[in-house]
Amino acid sequence: MGPTASGKTALALQLANKFNIEVISVDSALIYRGMDIGTAKPTAAEQAQVPHHLIDILDPTAHYSAGQFVQDATRLIEEIRQRGCAPLLVGGTMLYFKALQFGLAKLPSQDPILRADIAERANKLGWGALYNELVTLDPEWAAQINPHDTQRISRGLEVFYRSGEPLSQLQKQTTRPTSHPIMPLALIPENRAVLHERIAMRVEQMLNQGLIEEIKALRQQYSLHAGLPSMRAVGYRQVWQFLEGGIQESDLANQILFATRQYAKRQLTWLKTWPALQALPMEDPLEQITTRLVQAGLPLR
Repeated sequence: MGPTASGKTALALQLANKFNIEVISVDSALIYRGMDIGTAKPTAAEQAQVPHHLIDILDPTAHYSAGQFVQDATRLIEEIRQRGCAPLLVGGTMLYFKALQFGLAKLPSQDPILRADIAERANKLGWGALYNELVTLDPEWAAQINPHDTQRISRGLEVFYRSGEPLSQLQKQTTRPTSHPIMPLALIPENRAVLHERIAMRVEQMLNQGLIEEIKALRQQYSLHAGLPSMRAVGYRQVWQFLEGGIQESDLANQILFATRQYAKRQLTWLKTWPALQALPMEDPLEQITTRLVQAGLPLR
């Protein structure tokens, strides 16, 4: 685990040279086909070095839930172990990690009428007002999500209205979905400024590589809209707004940079309270993680 731009993909490739592993992606954006530049997706050459799973499995018009991830990841863990390999789960979608390790909460089912009422209120008042309401009703859930994530704002309000309890509290009443032992490791920056520098370099690189053109092509190929989970991903949301005239081109890089930093901050907030987490230095983690994996019984090649 680790914040965006912390070096997770590079470390996974280094570990593949030392251990007999297969990688399971834990990323809610890498699942989408055609979303390569803005997600910093491992290249075809990198994916050829070690088997990767849960990458490019859906069109960007599709929805994918934490529950679906748990089902897919649990199946893949078993299949990888049957092949005599160790599954290495790599990514930054903390909700997926949490669902896999600690289980899913027994939440109220979706209520189409209530959801439509929330959407109607959002149209009248704006999603910002509904997010502020969520901050009052469920501050813990509100702090974990993006203030522009309309789907999770709606779900948080819906759960509270239906159950009378905050979604964040209901999520703690869980059952573990898998009996497989999990060793949680995370890349943590010792100096936050170094992470910010990496994020800035990544944003610049993505724009130079053609992020705008990538999203233009996706809009031509698929029937997309701004409310889809794929188009709410950091970077994609800002470029969409730019293409719709909501952001000036001169300000686009700064908007993506700010949103990415905020995303990294939320990821680190999740990790601060992760039970039994083994932290690794972001700057040079290979030796430490190799030692810990060998001590845990993972044989070297």
